Amino acid sequence: MGPSLFLNKNCCRLTMLSAGLVNKQHLLCRFLTASSCLYEKKKTSEYERVDQEKYGDLIRGLTSFKSSSQTPETLFEEDNILYGPVSKHRHVAKEAEPHVPRNRVALMNPAKNSLPCKTSLVPPLQIGLQTKKMASVTTVLQKTMPLDQAFFLERWKRKMILELGEEGFAEYTKYTFQQGKHFHAVLEELLLAEENPVKEQEEHNSISGYLASVQHVLQDVSGVRALETAVQHETLQYQGLVDCVAEYRGKLCVIDWKTSGKSKPLLRNTFDNPLQVAAYIGALNHDANYDFQVDCGLLVVAYKDGSPAHPHYMDPELCSQYWNKWLLRLEEFREKRKDTGTV
Repeated sequence: MGPSLFLNKNCCRLTMLSAGLVNKQHLLCRFLTASSCLYEKKKTSEYERVDQEKYGDLIRGLTSFKSSSQTPETLFEEDNILYGPVSKHRHVAKEAEPHVPRNRVALMNPAKNSLPCKTSLVPPLQIGLQTKKMASVTTVLQKTMPLDQAFFLERWKRKMILELGEEGFAEYTKYTFQQGKHFHAVLEELLLAEENPVKEQEEHNSISGYLASVQHVLQDVSGVRALETAVQHETLQYQGLVDCVAEYRGKLCVIDWKTSGKSKPLLRNTFDNPLQVAAYIGALNHDANYDFQVDCGLLVVAYKDGSPAHPHYMDPELCSQYWNKWLLRLEEFREKRKDTGTV
């Protein structure tokens, strides 16, 4: 290799080395510049953009509390002087007192035997309604219906009138009443008969679904003591017509038969019907026409499509609860009559 060629190669290497150094320096400068910008951006605070002259007094006023000599102990002392010592007792919210009837008439009559001596009466008692001026159980419940129930009832009524018209709704109401009356009459026949007459049941096409619905309940009913009989409470001055008094699974009950197109599997689905049963029990127990007492109730909801009826059994404790509710509704009814001057 000659000297000139060797010099040329070394010159090329120096040129490439110097070019690489320049590129590295250029990249280093760009990196430092970018880092500097990011640092500057990070350092910049939003508070520095606030108008210092406009809000300076406010900032100084707020930050001056940092050097306050007040401590938690001194603050508690000031509160002690201003508001008195702190009560260490836990505050218990006062519960709303339950509504208690003013006229605490007992459901059971102490002048009568607690349980009937006989299991059944042949024929069952059937006493007609007296002409005395006493409010009926259904009237009391209708006149004191809670607002939510009245709202839903009115909404249903308007919906039916829109579908059927005024005359159509009147016809529907009349037909429903007659159907219920027919159902009760046939049940009375079945309970009076020694055996269930299947042929007679098949003749009642309009109520065949209701009859099929209650068949399993009728199998548990025995010892009928009264049917479609009137009861009255001389002390509380109200009266009603009881569907049936009989034994249900060995327990003497006031039985009320109801019809419905809608399933009511729970007792609360029946609205005021339990109060009606309790009112009948109380009236029967204080009625001199009956020498026995009842402390249980049975509310049977039969369905038009023939699906099994729901028998809602009311034990003595439940009857007592609804009896107190009935007494409150009766008091409300009398107060409303006084206000309207229809005593």
